[in-house]
Amino acid sequence: MSDADTVDTEAEAGAAEDGGEAGLSERVLNQDEIDSLLGFDLGDDDGSDRSGIRAIINSALVSYERLPMLEIVFDRLVRLMTTSLRNFTSDNVEVSLDNISSIRFGDYLNSIPLPAILAVFRAEELDNYGLLTVDSNLIYSIVDVLLGGRRGTAALRIEGRPYTTIERMLVQRMIEVVLADAQAAFEPLTPVHFNLDRLETNPRFAAIARPANAAILVKLRIDMEDRGGRVELLLPYSTLEPIRKMLLQQFMGEKFGRDNIWESHLATELWTTETEVRAVLEEQQMPLQKVLDLKVGDTLMLNAGPDSEISVRCGSIPVTTGRMGRKGQHIAVRIERPISVETASRLTGGKR
Repeated sequence: MSDADTVDTEAEAGAAEDGGEAGLSERVLNQDEIDSLLGFDLGDDDGSDRSGIRAIINSALVSYERLPMLEIVFDRLVRLMTTSLRNFTSDNVEVSLDNISSIRFGDYLNSIPLPAILAVFRAEELDNYGLLTVDSNLIYSIVDVLLGGRRGTAALRIEGRPYTTIERMLVQRMIEVVLADAQAAFEPLTPVHFNLDRLETNPRFAAIARPANAAILVKLRIDMEDRGGRVELLLPYSTLEPIRKMLLQQFMGEKFGRDNIWESHLATELWTTETEVRAVLEEQQMPLQKVLDLKVGDTLMLNAGPDSEISVRCGSIPVTTGRMGRKGQHIAVRIERPISVETASRLTGGKR
């Protein structure tokens, strides 16, 4: 092989290498890589493992794990619903908690599988609303069970038609049972009444918060042997805000805010605390010029007599009154009245 052939071969190899690098630099992302970058995954129904830009956007959402008492309340709700729905349907009902997550209200409305019945209820003491969604599978299952459908047969579903009055009334009875259980689940934490406001089938008419507002979503699964469906309970954070301090507790007993060891230690320290008490014989008001003219040897005339009451004060707060006297070689004050409740409240800053 000649030197010219060698040069041509090296030139072709260099051109091929440059072309490969250009091809790599111009490579286009496929759809899976784009979805991974943006954080969208069609196979992820609950959205628990979001990544990419979607995770950055949703990072502003408050995680329900920061409200540990919520999980206790919803576990109690599951137990109560299992018993009440068994009595309601006279069937073997199993209720399970799928998951608890944080979601934006607008995203939830767009993700509701239709057809469904949406129940808007009002939390009276919290002065706000919540949303309860019943999917179509559970609606037809409840109707089938309450109207005497035989076991082992799937509930008949007729798509494309609105729910009848009978179906809506039967589902409304079940929703009232669920709301009563939710009220009982919150009872140990705080008294709250959940009153059904209206039933909707269009998510646009069930808007109880702004689309960007955060909310707690609780997904419950109800199984009646071979039938069942899902119930979703949504509570906006604005609804839970009045009881947020209670939901931050680690356990139910913490709501009393008491620590026996700390109370005993505080009481011991208070009993051994020394405080300065002043006995005021009399108070007079005089012009500042007269005070500035006082000299050594001047006499101030007091209107208090031997039997006059003396004000006993702690700082600037009057505590009680007494009488001046003598005990041995010391001047003493005999307390005449007990410390009033109003005075004790002022001394402790309004806390008893």
